[in-house]
Formats: sequence, C-alpha cells, structure tokens
Amino acid sequence: MKVHVGPVSQPDLEAAVVAAGAELSSAEDANALVWFGAEPNRFAEYDRPGLEWVQLPSAGIESWVASGVLREDLTFTSAAGTFAQTVAEHTLGLMLSGARQLAAMARATTWQRPEGMRSLTGSTVGIIGAGGIGKALIEMLRPFQVRVLAVNRSGKPVLGAERTWPADDADGMRELLANSDFVVVAAPATSATSKLVDAAALETMKSDAWLINIARGSLVDTDALVEALDAGRIGGAALDVTDPEPLPDGHPLFGHPRALISPHTANPPHLQMPALARRVEENVRRHIAGQPLLGLVDVTAGY
Repeated sequence: MKVHVGPVSQPDLEAAVVAAGAELSSAEDANALVWFGAEPNRFAEYDRPGLEWVQLPSAGIESWVASGVLREDLTFTSAAGTFAQTVAEHTLGLMLSGARQLAAMARATTWQRPEGMRSLTGSTVGIIGAGGIGKALIEMLRPFQVRVLAVNRSGKPVLGAERTWPADDADGMRELLANSDFVVVAAPATSATSKLVDAAALETMKSDAWLINIARGSLVDTDALVEALDAGRIGGAALDVTDPEPLPDGHPLFGHPRALISPHTANPPHLQMPALARRVEENVRRHIAGQPLLGLVDVTAGY
C-alpha cells in the first residue's frame, strides 16, 4: 500500500503511515492520501485514477461538503471521534463553570457572591448529537450521577442515557430541551442542523438551564441566543464555537454576565497531532488488513 501525506508534509503523520506498515510515496503513485495542510479546493490536484481512500484531518468536514469534492466512488474518512476525550473534558469544564458561576466571579471586582449557583450532581444533561464526544462526556459525568437524555441520528439507545431519540423526532427534541438543566450541542454541522438551536428551542429550555456548544457555531442562532440571555430566558451559555467565528471584538456575548466564551480551544493544537497520528496509523493498518475504517464519511448525510 502506497500513501501520500500532503499537500503539506507532516513528519508525525508520515511516521504513523510507516509504523502501520505502508510505504510513503508521491501523490502520483499513491492509492491512499492523508490530507494535511490545505483547503479542499486543492483536492483536484491529487484526485487521480488509482486513489482509493482519503483520510481527512478533522472531525468536522463541512468545508469538504461545501466544496463538492466528496463522492460516493471514493472512500473518505474523517477524524470523527479522534479528539472526543479532549473535547469532552473541555465540555465538562464549561458545564462546571456554568453551574458554579465561575465566569461571573472571574469578572467581579468586588467581594460579592453571584446568584444562580447550582450543583452538577444529580442534574439532567441533554446531549444533542451523542456521538463520540457525547459518549465520552457521559462517561466523565458518571461520578456526578446525572440523568442523561440524548439525541442521535439513528435513535439507537446510547449507553448511559436514560432516553434516546432520533434527530428527526421533533417531540423528542422538545422533551430533551424542556427537561435538561444543561443542553450540550455536539452534533455535526450540516444543512439540516443549521440554527438547530433557534428562538423556539431556547424558549423551550428551562429558565435556569445552560446551553453548552462545542460543535460548530452554525448550530446555534446567535442573535436569538443573545436575546434569550438578555431577557433571562435561560440561565446562561458556555460556547467554544460561535457564529460568526472568530467572534468580532465588541460582540454582545463578550463580557455578557450570562455567557462564557472560549475561542475554539476545546481541542488545543498541540494535542491534535498526536491524536490524529494515532488515527492515521490505525486506519492505515485497517486498510492494509481489509478491515472497516474508522470515521467513514457518509457523503449523503454530509458527515
């Protein structure tokens, strides 16, 4: 098996390819491509007869979907699940910060206890998009004895969740929103999930519930969220991703007493490469052995 890493070479990924038992090659001779260092608009330069499989470097592939280069006759895999532990850890941190009002206390300039402090223990957590990140988060939440409600694409029961609904079950989504103390958004960004959390969804949430978004900013209607926070219709929002992103200087979410913003840091760059290299090595091994690849992209679904 011949594998090319590019358009930008990356030593860690190349070492992973060799460790898995494959041969590094030029793009012209490769039957597998580990994409790194460029936008999908350059893919046409590498798309040639004999190419069987393309490993993408990120879990979110919306830019690849938008570019129109994905196709059914070529296998694509994403990094879905590769960074689940790291992102789930950040999610837990955001949840605890919201529960204990750490953002409000960090901004304080006088000795005053904030209102609205609560315990994560015994609460109800709703996870919209209970895939790799959601499942890792459920495991981390076990010591807190929370009740978990989940939504995923298939509706198949998620281990550790009391109830699971399919993504197209509107009644199930409303039940999750209405009963959760913390609503975690972890679904992929697709045309179907754009502004999934809109004004109506925010209105359905409990008045003291926190919204946590670690997926993509496009899943939340930012204007509706700011309005809901201003009106006190929800307890708060902790966001690692925003729409627009980067969030412009002076945006109302910055400094909002009910909001906590982290600048898309749930998966820090220095932690990404080791995890991605492990995924590349595993998938190269699987490809050589004729085994199912991890992170297979469903071209129709867009993730």
